[in-house]
Amino acid sequence: MLGRGCVRLNLKSVIFLIISLILTHVRITQTSVNSNNPEVIPTKLEKTSTDNDRSALTINSGIKIPSDTSHCPNGTLCGDLPNSCLQCNYNAQCIYGAEMNVTCIPKSSVSCDGPSHEIKRKTICRYCYQTERWEQACEQKGGCNSIDSQFKTNCTVNTEILCMGHRTFMKKVPCNWTQGYRWSTTLILSITLGGFGVDRFFLGHWQEGIGKLFSFGGLGVWTLIDVLLISLHYLGPADGSLYI
Repeated sequence: MLGRGCVRLNLKSVIFLIISLILTHVRITQTSVNSNNPEVIPTKLEKTSTDNDRSALTINSGIKIPSDTSHCPNGTLCGDLPNSCLQCNYNAQCIYGAEMNVTCIPKSSVSCDGPSHEIKRKTICRYCYQTERWEQACEQKGGCNSIDSQFKTNCTVNTEILCMGHRTFMKKVPCNWTQGYRWSTTLILSITLGGFGVDRFFLGHWQEGIGKLFSFGGLGVWTLIDVLLISLHYLGPADGSLYI
């Protein structure tokens, strides 16, 4: 004889449970993405710093960041020189992240007109290794894979960025590798067969795929959310690889 006790779930409870599971998965994914970008912090910070160290670094496209002053214009006003043609002194006691003024002079091989002993430029108080990723050029390692999710490489700050310390430093960067997953194929699967969890199975998220299959795509709610996440490139392969 079956017991009389049973659990009754209405539609609102099912939708709330599905959304809670998805949001938990999104938070875990975001934490994993953020952990892939740690910076190597030096053990000792320089108390005084200049930006003389502008070394050449080959970028993936083959373009080189110039380490000389051959690109600097001659005969122009000293105050109009680009940052890469100046040598600046910084106050290492500044407050991190605050805007500050630095005093610069043209580099020794640069010829310019007008007063050159005091050129003021605005910048942010930070060391070069603290700059944003898009402000750096890093050597990309070839042939990395899921075992090598991160690798150490040399990064150099772009020439027009003013910062303290060494302009070239070692940093951990994520390995941009792919296993052949196409974004367009995944999106089509999510739109057409997402209600059966095919998109999740295709990406390797088999646990979520099973839940999606037996809940009929979370009664449509989960399906719509996954279509949105995939279209924004937020939901990717379970192995951490990139779409092609």
